[in-house]
Amino acid sequence: MRSFGVEEEFLLVDARTGNHAPVAENLLTGTRPKLEVPTPNNRSARSTRKTRTGSLNNHLATEVQREQLEAVSAPFTALSDLAAAIRAGRVEANRQALTLGARAVALGTSPLPALPHPVRLPRYQAMEERFGLILREHLMCGFHVHVSVSSEEEGVAVLDRIRTWLPVLIALSANSPFWQGKDTGYASFRYQVWRRWPTAGPTEIFGSANAYKNLLEMLLSCNVLLDQNMIYFDARLSASYPTVEVRVPDVCTEADHAIALAAIVRALVETAARDWAAGEPPPAVPAEMLRLASWRASRFGLDDDLIHPIENRPRPSESCVKALMDHVRPVLTETGDLSPVEKTIAHLFSNGTGAHRQRTVLRRTGNLQHVILDAAERTTGAAASL
Repeated sequence: MRSFGVEEEFLLVDARTGNHAPVAENLLTGTRPKLEVPTPNNRSARSTRKTRTGSLNNHLATEVQREQLEAVSAPFTALSDLAAAIRAGRVEANRQALTLGARAVALGTSPLPALPHPVRLPRYQAMEERFGLILREHLMCGFHVHVSVSSEEEGVAVLDRIRTWLPVLIALSANSPFWQGKDTGYASFRYQVWRRWPTAGPTEIFGSANAYKNLLEMLLSCNVLLDQNMIYFDARLSASYPTVEVRVPDVCTEADHAIALAAIVRALVETAARDWAAGEPPPAVPAEMLRLASWRASRFGLDDDLIHPIENRPRPSESCVKALMDHVRPVLTETGDLSPVEKTIAHLFSNGTGAHRQRTVLRRTGNLQHVILDAAERTTGAAASL
């Protein structure tokens, strides 16, 4: 079984009012003792030098803005272990935030108007100098899933074969309808804002690890990106770990949703690796079509048609999700993850995505701060065990 781990980004808000709380650096660089974070085998420390505190199963780190905190899990092979780490990371992030009168909240974007405060690291200062408002307005929270691969060649083969399925993940995770105090009309506006970065979005088929490396070298030679960590493809080879990293989902308010997405991503990677080993070519879908599919998923979530990942035509979201589940069902069955994933998919279609929940709370209360405080409770609240 392939190992997998996740990174969950959270907003930090005032525990009483829901307003933004720029306290991340105070949490992780204060006087409280820090636990040493182990580096897993075959992995190198991140070049960004983020401030961290944590334990064996997960750790907390600063993100771009002082109004953010990131929980990073260790790699696991059993979904139950990863699920426990995801829940523990949320609880610990919130516990530490509460010591400064704040809460950690799993929302893809802040519903409130914001001009956040970048963490005072040289890299982020350099990014602000080069990219201006793109960095200064960058207050959004994603959910990144890392899945182990045996080699760069296998990793690139996986990237080539999962790209057509990533828009469905955007739809399933959609949790960012608001931006700068307004309803955007999108289910995942985070994905739209994220696309401001020069390398963000879907990619063409690479064909080989050498082709992938050559493209990265070309991009890095143009004096636009600061370093390889700014390769923001929808899915990429990690610059630090021997993994494929899928980056399109919003952070999910419900832990169960995040756990199911992680299981689906691992199954996608394993299915793609098997297809590559069997000599199956990747679907020859141009990146332009994937941009349309990603836009539609970002716009509507599960509330309207999506672009079908096989037929490349608009089809009901239920049909597109069914195609995804049919594609990964053999692997999910082998890993024992099928039942909890199917349960979560059914819950999403019955109760709606995080974006649907946020809009429902706003209609009921008329107050965006209540939207945030409701999400704060659900981020760490009790949920059905997977």
